Amino acid sequence: MMDLGNMVRGVASNGVAQSLLQFWEHDEGTLELRRASSNFVYAFMRNQVQYFLRLSFDQDNSIEQIKAELEFMHYLHSNGFPTVTPIPTKNQKLIETLKTPDGTYIAVVFSAANGVTLDEDTITEEQMEEWGKSLASLHCLSKTFNPLGEKRKSWLDSVQFMESLFKKHPGEELALQELRKITNWLQSLSTDQDVFGLIHYDFQLDNLFFERDKDPHFNVIDFDDAVYHWYALDLVTALDDFIDNPQSKWLVDSFLNGYRTKMDLEDDVLAQFPQFKRYANLYKFARILNSLDYGEINDTPPWFEELKVKLVRVADRLRNNFQQ
Repeated sequence: MMDLGNMVRGVASNGVAQSLLQFWEHDEGTLELRRASSNFVYAFMRNQVQYFLRLSFDQDNSIEQIKAELEFMHYLHSNGFPTVTPIPTKNQKLIETLKTPDGTYIAVVFSAANGVTLDEDTITEEQMEEWGKSLASLHCLSKTFNPLGEKRKSWLDSVQFMESLFKKHPGEELALQELRKITNWLQSLSTDQDVFGLIHYDFQLDNLFFERDKDPHFNVIDFDDAVYHWYALDLVTALDDFIDNPQSKWLVDSFLNGYRTKMDLEDDVLAQFPQFKRYANLYKFARILNSLDYGEINDTPPWFEELKVKLVRVADRLRNNFQQ
């Protein structure tokens, strides 16, 4: 999640989005803000077809990392994995930038994903199995991915980010201790290509669109969190809403059965899930803490305090679970 100050300033006006959208063919008057979280996402139309404009701050995501993201998506798509595709500008560029007093914005446009989003309360065993197959297909392709340009960041970069952040906040000694324990554990794990590679990291239902046709499958979006990590973490974060709920065990089993149709999943890896869950919770805590570390905001919109309180509550809950 981005700095809340940047979020407030970005949501206040769509002027930056309008300026950057001019680089792409579009229907005038169709730009609409859809989401503000780790970046800004706008929907717009071109010849009555929907597309999505994504804006990032250079302080959150560099051009080199976005190029690496797009290269991975192109590789997946060219190998038959159903992802959305980046759309070139009028000048056949995939990325545009705009400098402002608040910082530099980086823009990319993507096609829309076909299909419908599924709900965790109504998803079927068959759909869970297909979901697991989809993630396994991504991991199979990740095994043979060799980028030509700069690589995406790795778990070590995430550890460095968290360590630097926690040291800025003396009251977060428990978080720093938790980080050191988890880092020591991660360093003991194999990084063989069968268990480690470039993962999606947010393979949850809100980033998947299910197509119910003769060949049911998921179309996947949002690769901006892609990172070199253990494949097991992708399973843990994907199943975040299911894995700790005993009543969802049959759905988790269906997901894992689907995953096993394309990828090996040994019992020792399953035993690592609680540790990877600890890492995911700590990283989530760090990102929330970072978003709350904003500068002065002159005028806050009505939604600001509600969001701030929600984030503080989530951070407190995560902090209380750190192992001493």
